[in-house]
Amino acid sequence: MSFEQDIERMEEITKKLKNNETPLSEAIALFEEGVAIARNTEKQLSEIERKVEILLTPTEEEHVQEPTLAPFSEEMDF
Repeated sequence: MSFEQDIERMEEITKKLKNNETPLSEAIALFEEGVAIARNTEKQLSEIERKVEILLTPTEEEHVQEPTLAPFSEEMDF
């Protein structure tokens, strides 16, 4: 399942678990499914976070030299 589908399924599971009419055996099965989905989405998020970190880390070529600030020459008219 995609990340979005996992989130939708988690919402469905949450609604069913909040429903007091869900039989215990079904609730346990839903809880197990929810835990598995949560672990999967956590793994996906960690992978995405790592990709973002890699993309945002500047390479040696991308390092921008800090500008040097020097006082204005006294000869300049403003």
